[in-house]
Amino acid sequence: MDTAATEARKITAAADSRSDIAAGREYLTFTLGAEEYGVDILKVQEIRGYDAVTRIPDAPDFIKGVINLRGTIVPVVDMRLKFKLGKAEYNEFTVMIILNIARRVVGMVVDGVSDVLQLTAEQIRPAPEFGGAVNTRYITGLGALDQRMLILVDIEKLMSGADMALMDAQAQSLQ
Repeated sequence: MDTAATEARKITAAADSRSDIAAGREYLTFTLGAEEYGVDILKVQEIRGYDAVTRIPDAPDFIKGVINLRGTIVPVVDMRLKFKLGKAEYNEFTVMIILNIARRVVGMVVDGVSDVLQLTAEQIRPAPEFGGAVNTRYITGLGALDQRMLILVDIEKLMSGADMALMDAQAQSLQ
């Protein structure tokens, strides 16, 4: 593949990302431990209490299993385990966020849902660079609100990563 064409695509994608941020976006914020995260509200289908899931043999630990959501089989990812934030404990505040990603429905388990916030370009800082030590490819930036800091997650990139194996090649090509 032509490296100039690849670079041009990267620059175009970065410019598109900046123009989206400049317009302001709404994020559903959720907690994992002491940290707050945000995902694009347009990707959220619904928010539900945590239900028991059916485990799938030989699945990675962070893929909790599947649920039957009104006739649709939905894979469920525990974000605390995915982000390696320690043991997941499920209580009355544990929430499942149902997402629509590339025409696929996916559930993610979080400690709790906080708010829906609109962030302007001035409130969003670029994702930090850690070199190869930390994988930040799915972090779009950091949202600064008063004394709060939100980690903004590109949920499509995260859920369509090779380690997740939740999106098939056809769904990924539609993105």
